[in-house]
Amino acid sequence: MDVSQTTTTVLHEISYLDAVFRILCAMAIGIIVGVERGRSQRPAGMRTHMLVALGACMTMIVSNFLFVDFRPLGATPDPARLGAQVVSGVGFLGAGTIMREGLSIKGLTTAASIWAVACLGLAAGAGYYVIALTGAGAVYATLTVFESVQRKMNVSRHTTLALDMECTDLSGVMHDLNRFALQENATLSHVQFDETEQRSVYHLTAVAVFHSAHPQADQAFFLEKLGGNANLRKLETTQY
Repeated sequence: MDVSQTTTTVLHEISYLDAVFRILCAMAIGIIVGVERGRSQRPAGMRTHMLVALGACMTMIVSNFLFVDFRPLGATPDPARLGAQVVSGVGFLGAGTIMREGLSIKGLTTAASIWAVACLGLAAGAGYYVIALTGAGAVYATLTVFESVQRKMNVSRHTTLALDMECTDLSGVMHDLNRFALQENATLSHVQFDETEQRSVYHLTAVAVFHSAHPQADQAFFLEKLGGNANLRKLETTQY
């Protein structure tokens, strides 16, 4: 028996009851991953993940039935074609969860979880229950257990500070800004300045990222030194 005959036989064994079990498996996947995202107050929670998994699962089930129905008529449908469109097309939904907040980007993990749930839904729709449920458990572990691991790895490694200043001596303040950043292990970026409505008064903004074993202490020393510049009329900071 050739491969096509074997595949057709397997696909004929898919009953509507089996399809229901696959849909329930996809719902379980959405619940496992979505509950964690919901608890973390992310833009896509349990219902969103369930819908993504269900949609992907039903797409794969329909692909299987289409293959079985049209194969005897001489057509050569590809049972994986619709699934491939899900993998590439679900990206627009993930992109909707990505937001820029100040200097940071939020939602990348949720976008990745939505894409992963879609892939797991396809696995459930194809009848690979063990792979689908094991994958759901792995995704859940990644979002929970490894989040704490990542926090421990990144703790106290760097801090980011946005600076908003007004000064009368632009060159002098710029010189001190660069000098103190070098002394306190900081990297400056997004440095911009312009003249205000008051003549000879300049508005200066910058971002300082402190990289050291004790970035908070370096940041405090940096602000203390910079604040001692007599030409500064305003110094406001925002911590990220």
